[in-house]
Amino acid sequence: MSARPATPAGPRAREMNLFRRYFDLVAAGRKTIEVRVQYPNLRTLAPGDRIRFICGRDDVLTVVKRVARYNNFEEMLDTEGPANVNPDSPREQQLANIRRIYGPEKEALGVLAIEIELERPASD
Repeated sequence: MSARPATPAGPRAREMNLFRRYFDLVAAGRKTIEVRVQYPNLRTLAPGDRIRFICGRDDVLTVVKRVARYNNFEEMLDTEGPANVNPDSPREQQLANIRRIYGPEKEALGVLAIEIELERPASD
């Protein structure tokens, strides 16, 4: 496995894996909200931090614009707007997809809506 280069300036980016369908939306700049549960390692995530999303050999570098915390996925979708989370999927389908990824015990940790913007295009 090859090492990924550090960001050209500033601190190292956090790395997060994404399924291909979500990665492609982020890389195209169409997905502006990434949803995660509030694991302890994400509690310090803040505006200005960088996240490198990875899917297979592809990666894309983003900058965190805002982090919002919610009690559950429904509250998050209703506040953030489903089109920002996944512009290609209706709200109820998104809710079902998110809950397949994160079970009730994970949702109970709290939900993060991470607003991101592209820092550089996806690698080839």
